Amino acid sequence: METREERIKAEAHALGFELAGIAPATAVDGFDRLRDWLARGFAGDMDYLRRHADARRHPSAVLPEVRSVVMVGMSYAPADKEDQAGPTTGKVARYARGSDYHDVLRAKLNALLAWVQGEVPGCHGRGVVDTAPLLERDFARRAGLGWFGKNTMLLDKRHGSYFLLGALLLDLELRPDPPHATSHCGTCTACLDACPTNAFVAPGVLDSRRCLSYLTIELKGDVPDELRPAMDEWLFGCDVCQEVCPWNRKAPPGKEPDLQARPDLIAVDLIELLGLSEEEFRRRFKGTALWRTRRRGLVRNAALILGNRGDAAALPALERLGNDAETVIREAARWAIEQIRGREPSLTPSPRGRKDEGRGDLP
Repeated sequence: METREERIKAEAHALGFELAGIAPATAVDGFDRLRDWLARGFAGDMDYLRRHADARRHPSAVLPEVRSVVMVGMSYAPADKEDQAGPTTGKVARYARGSDYHDVLRAKLNALLAWVQGEVPGCHGRGVVDTAPLLERDFARRAGLGWFGKNTMLLDKRHGSYFLLGALLLDLELRPDPPHATSHCGTCTACLDACPTNAFVAPGVLDSRRCLSYLTIELKGDVPDELRPAMDEWLFGCDVCQEVCPWNRKAPPGKEPDLQARPDLIAVDLIELLGLSEEEFRRRFKGTALWRTRRRGLVRNAALILGNRGDAAALPALERLGNDAETVIREAARWAIEQIRGREPSLTPSPRGRKDEGRGDLP
């Protein structure tokens, strides 16, 4: 006869989670590591991490009566390479190419909770998808779901790192799974070596302030000038450290339809994006992870990418942003225009009062 723990994990799999395990609801292992990381300033402008740091010490901050944490993982690995970048398009991180994963996982966690409550009437619980003060990766490792890679991602031998974590906190005393106690990265440093901004100060230590995912999503102000060229094609997020990871080479594609890539999110037209109003942006991206940046963040990113590309075809759209209501957009557009004009001598304005009228004596 199946145990209660086995039935819960079987139901999680039936709901579409590829990974499922149970961890004890005790103080987290990585709290001191988190405090040190915050003290070193690596969180950048993510003040919410500092404000709620103490709450992350124990899962009871999320559910006071919690006794067990059911950790689940859902794959978003693509069936093929997908990337179709063009001269005026930007790339979106793979996890954000479908519906907003928060909504997808939260609905399934609520369904799992309802199932548990049907099995154990009176049971209380709460589903969490990275919006509550819970160190999900710590509990995922405790629940046997994987190990921490050198790029800080959780890794599983079969699914690599292309999966999203969710947690179901329960007031039930469940038998925990053995924690994942080993690492399988060996001497490989592919993820560290490939990072376009050298954001890893050491294996397993990320300085978010240099990470393209932070710069394109979390940062609300101007992207530092010295990091702008490294954005390359990345409009929202970055997959570089995952793309080079050997454990992702044979990861099977995800099965959840709502996490599969939408054609319009595989390669986003940057010039079209520059022209979107607030209302048009809302209609286009509401219900996706890209909504998190709001228009100001995504248009800022688009302008910077176009500036790096140096294509004069983008100038009219960039110049129209000169009167935009958002300061970060105006600044990014100005910088992009300067980059493009600087690469095209024919576009450089003649000095004031020195119009070339065909005279050969002008320098």
